[in-house]
Amino acid sequence: MAREYVARILRVNLENETVSTEKVDEQILRSYLGGNGLAAKIIWDETTATTDPFSPENPLIFLTGPLTGTVVPSSSRYIVAALSPLTNIWGEAHAGGTWADELRRTGFDGIVFKGKAKRPVYLMVSDQEIKLLDAGHLWGKDTYETDALIKKEFDERASVAAIGQAGERLVRFASIMNDGKSGRCAAKCGLGAVMGSKNLKAIAVRGTGKPMVNDPERLREKVREYFPGPSGDKESRSQLMRGIARALWDLGTLPIKNFMEGDFKGFKEKMVEKFVGGDPHYCRRCSTSCGESKMEKDVRHTVVHVLASTGSNCLVDDMDAISDAFDLMQRYGMDCDSTGIVIGFAMEAYEKKLIGAADTGGVDLRWGNAEALVEMTRQIGMREGFGAVLGEGVKRAAEHIGGIAVESAMHVKGMEIPSWDPRATNVRALEYATNNQGAWHYNGSAVFPQGFLTNGEQLTRFASDGVAEFLIKAQNLSCLIDSLVVCKQVRSGIANYMGPEWPGIQEYQFLDWLNCITGWDMELAEFHLCGERIFNLQRMINVRRGISRKDDTLPSRLLTQGLKQGGTQGNLPPLGKMLDDYYELRGWTEEGLPTKPMLTQLGLGSLC
Repeated sequence: MAREYVARILRVNLENETVSTEKVDEQILRSYLGGNGLAAKIIWDETTATTDPFSPENPLIFLTGPLTGTVVPSSSRYIVAALSPLTNIWGEAHAGGTWADELRRTGFDGIVFKGKAKRPVYLMVSDQEIKLLDAGHLWGKDTYETDALIKKEFDERASVAAIGQAGERLVRFASIMNDGKSGRCAAKCGLGAVMGSKNLKAIAVRGTGKPMVNDPERLREKVREYFPGPSGDKESRSQLMRGIARALWDLGTLPIKNFMEGDFKGFKEKMVEKFVGGDPHYCRRCSTSCGESKMEKDVRHTVVHVLASTGSNCLVDDMDAISDAFDLMQRYGMDCDSTGIVIGFAMEAYEKKLIGAADTGGVDLRWGNAEALVEMTRQIGMREGFGAVLGEGVKRAAEHIGGIAVESAMHVKGMEIPSWDPRATNVRALEYATNNQGAWHYNGSAVFPQGFLTNGEQLTRFASDGVAEFLIKAQNLSCLIDSLVVCKQVRSGIANYMGPEWPGIQEYQFLDWLNCITGWDMELAEFHLCGERIFNLQRMINVRRGISRKDDTLPSRLLTQGLKQGGTQGNLPPLGKMLDDYYELRGWTEEGLPTKPMLTQLGLGSLC
């Protein structure tokens, strides 16, 4: 007989420095699973239309899911959620590494912080005790230093999630870093700034238990059945990653000169060489080693996002300078996409004489200036000089400068466009426009990299018909994966190094794992309904805060200015048509508002 699946949440009131434990109702778990689904439920229940992201009332939520920390591959992963100070709407970020595993080993599935501490503090959680400790000696230190000092004080085997100077100083795209120099990053939505606004420096976790699994033997069998493991040695994996890096460039995916040009001579070769250097660093139980995992302790490294956002986007081809900038981003705790995009914006404003040396404190923000890239990264992280303006995010920075600067601000709903040009793939254009966080490349189309529709026909990258149907399925599945919680790369055939015929893990296989762990008898239809429910609940959080069709758009540059060179040459996404299709299939109004009948079918009728 199956045991009741239990999820325990640690509630931390920073205002009065008290902690309590709550058990999540099983019906809530069955409806929202965990991760970003349960986080959305908490944020809907505990915030209002006017809750300020920097207010003590904004809950900062760290959550795992039922699959996290089990034998399921790539399951050492957690999500962070809150109202975003960058976008003022639903915010979530994800990270791998070891932190999620260690939290679940303590017997907790998540932590919810409310209030604001009267002094800098950090939370220590182990099997035996939970303490809020003074962090005055850590305030002002970077994430690497913080990790090392807390481990020395607590346990060298602990995992530490911390903010650096950017989070402390409320840079609106500050991230939360864990695993020290290995640098696993919950990057998006500025949730590091929410952490800083609460005077919370870090959360250190160390556990010795194991997550509850109802049928461990069957779970192991199902993992072996569905996931035989990656193939190929280090060199074959490197060759594959080189091919992926070249393909990204040839397809016109990476931004060049703030999305204004289609080629940057000589950069492709430098990028490919840098991208694949070094042995991979794996997140715990990762059997794939994605491109972003190619990191080593004490070795200078970059990831493809940085090579794009601070390299091609800023016309900087000095790889040492890009590495220096990335090192600062990791230490200060900043989203590398947002940092590079906002600096590229500033370089364009400088070229157009919308700002000058008097504004930048003498920093020469001309295109390709490697020294300026590093210096402005430093200023943003420390919130000094013109970096204080850019640290507000590209939307607010453009409003500060005024005039035509808004034409150069590459964002959706306030979130900087990631290092993937949506003109290269129409589905990505629709994805950026409709994602609940704003522009994010990893919450939809990433889970179906081959682009297949239900009827087996392949979706071409410049297609418009069928795009909405495809994206809705992908977004719903993303919500499921991020509520279970596992890494999306386990779904991707590319990252698993299984060859192009490998389809990745299917929905029913995730469901089999879930049922083995929880003892439930959930069927696929109910499972799919969970993904749709979670996505729509997040949309309703945004609708309550003023989001509608007017916000489901892209910068005009990406809709009206086709590139004359590169892989996206001439393509402009037909966003209006795709939005019409998308809203109809979602059961939303023409204004992008979920309807009462549709929400009722999802068990969300009371939200209207």
